[in-house]
Amino acid sequence: MICCLNPDCPHPLNPDGKEFCQTCNSPLVQLLRKRFRVIRVLSDEGGFGRTYLAEDIDKLNERCVIKQLAPKFQESWALSKAMDLFQREAQRLQQLGEHPQIPTLLAYFEENTYLYLVQQFIDGQNLLKELQQKRGYSAKEIREILLDLLPVLRFIHERGVIHRDIKPQNIIRRKIDGRLCLIDFGSSKQLTAKVHIQMGTSIGSHGYSAIEQIRDGKAYPASDLFSLGATCFHLLTGISPFKLWTEHGYAWVQDWQQYLKSPIATELVEVIDKLLAKDVQQRYQSAEQVLKDLMRKQLSDRKTETANSSVILPPTQPPFIPRKYALLRNSFLVGSLVMVIVLGEFFYRQSHNFNFSISSRFGQGDDTSTNNEAILPRSSKLPLGNFYLAHTFKSPSKSVLSVAISPDDKTIVSNSGDSIKLWSLATGQEIITLKGHSDRVNVVSITPDGQTLVSGSEDGTIKLWNLARGQEIRTFAGHRNSVHTLAISPDGSILANGSDDNTIKLWDLTTTQEIHTLNGHTSWVRAIAFSPDQKTLVSGSRDQTIKVWDVTTGREIRTLTGHTQTVTSIAITPDGKTLISGSDDKTIKIWDLTTGKQIRTLTGHSGGVRSVVLSPDGQTLASGSGDKTIKLWNLKTGEAIRTLAGHGDGVQSLAFSQNGNILVSGGFDNTIKIWRVSS
Repeated sequence: MICCLNPDCPHPLNPDGKEFCQTCNSPLVQLLRKRFRVIRVLSDEGGFGRTYLAEDIDKLNERCVIKQLAPKFQESWALSKAMDLFQREAQRLQQLGEHPQIPTLLAYFEENTYLYLVQQFIDGQNLLKELQQKRGYSAKEIREILLDLLPVLRFIHERGVIHRDIKPQNIIRRKIDGRLCLIDFGSSKQLTAKVHIQMGTSIGSHGYSAIEQIRDGKAYPASDLFSLGATCFHLLTGISPFKLWTEHGYAWVQDWQQYLKSPIATELVEVIDKLLAKDVQQRYQSAEQVLKDLMRKQLSDRKTETANSSVILPPTQPPFIPRKYALLRNSFLVGSLVMVIVLGEFFYRQSHNFNFSISSRFGQGDDTSTNNEAILPRSSKLPLGNFYLAHTFKSPSKSVLSVAISPDDKTIVSNSGDSIKLWSLATGQEIITLKGHSDRVNVVSITPDGQTLVSGSEDGTIKLWNLARGQEIRTFAGHRNSVHTLAISPDGSILANGSDDNTIKLWDLTTTQEIHTLNGHTSWVRAIAFSPDQKTLVSGSRDQTIKVWDVTTGREIRTLTGHTQTVTSIAITPDGKTLISGSDDKTIKIWDLTTGKQIRTLTGHSGGVRSVVLSPDGQTLASGSGDKTIKLWNLKTGEAIRTLAGHGDGVQSLAFSQNGNILVSGGFDNTIKIWRVSS
């Protein structure tokens, strides 16, 4: 079939081979711009043209959406404004379409007196249709939607764009990965409003639009956030805000909770309340503020969250990757896809989830004993013995030097340049960025109670942060050089940090007073760890030695020698009897911590060992190396169990979840990878 492009044609579909429309007799265009084959009408834009589904023959008949501008009005101002806004929409899509949750602009041109805008086709179902099928969303699902969409709004607002028409119809859950995509940045919506403003109408959709849009024709980032709140209300209750607006005006936003079918968690009520504030000044002013509140409320009330609102997200995005790197990435995909077919073990899913390895996409996981296991699906696993690569996401930082997992196994913390980023362990979604250091952050750690985040930096300082609120609490200064390593005592009372000034400092986290400065290393201190009884501290240095210290007195107990290059990482078994050290000499050494005698040396890495970490049960050792691999070892026998490959550069940091079922790795390839135990 061939589709007639006359915007007034009542029956535009015609059999192939026809030169003129059998309904309106207009000439039929086989290919727009000799590239796009129009398949059918998707929607009529009410006097401004139509939107069509088409195929891009230059891209193996990949589907796309074509918007046609064919306004019926002939007033010179209106026509000029229509063309101007249509062009602006193309420019916005060219700018914003770099985000994976916004359609990409493919082409913009004029043909046969009409303007055409071609954009990526999002294959999926909008949330209104989804609502009609499922008849309501849970509070947990609403939180998921907020966490998925708020980073998109932050992205567009930072670029000076206000969507102005957020509602369930303009949010599509993409079939291939379940991610929510924001559509219709449309000139027709803004154009309709602009043209009609002179006739007393407004911008956006009644019920979903903030009062400043309806009354004054003005829109701000806070206006989009009101629309997002109204969308959440609609999905929670199944009641259209348009219907309530028609009956009650804006009075409904003050009493929105009365329409709930069942009570929801207080923290989510507070967030939606602030999203729906009638006064723009009382509303959230940025998407970042909403994300911070969601994170703070999530972490500050774990009891409520565990009972009612644990964050289990549907398939969502990997972090934003600019499309200017797409050609390079896609070229790599072609070669990798051949490998996929040959091996028969992997499958190609989507280019932006391919980060120098094939990363699986988050989907609906099988029911397992923990929330995280339910989120990281078996359906897309990459078999690697007992561990498989569950997800890869990119950090803005050139190198991920340090990763940590919160004790509740919900949050990943990593360095990112001179800032710190918090990510959802379930989805890889960025939650919040903490800024305060003046130079690169080298190391992050979390207190055992999960309340305090500690960071060390090239600026020579250590900062304490309230993890729930994302606020800086205190700064410890005193080192004359970079801080590269941190350790927190098992009871959370003492902080130890090692510096490139060759010293270690111990701090009382209760009083924030310095306890001891440990001198003895002759070069940079790059690794420290407390024994389980916290009576002993062990440190590793660029001077190739390991030192054992008495925490109470600050005195050196003994020095261990054997490594031939920098000791980069240290771990101690849960029983406190065994010490493990990793070194740039490509070896791992096992020591009797009580006697200081070397038990064995583990070899197998072809690059320096940058990180060693023990599983919570103390039976499995994971090591990350400059050779781009992670090795798993049976600590009792010293046997290498398996090798995990996937990083495109050296692996710098590792962390196990509390239950030992998830391993997180960070590397010089700018990625964070989540590995999960398969059953």
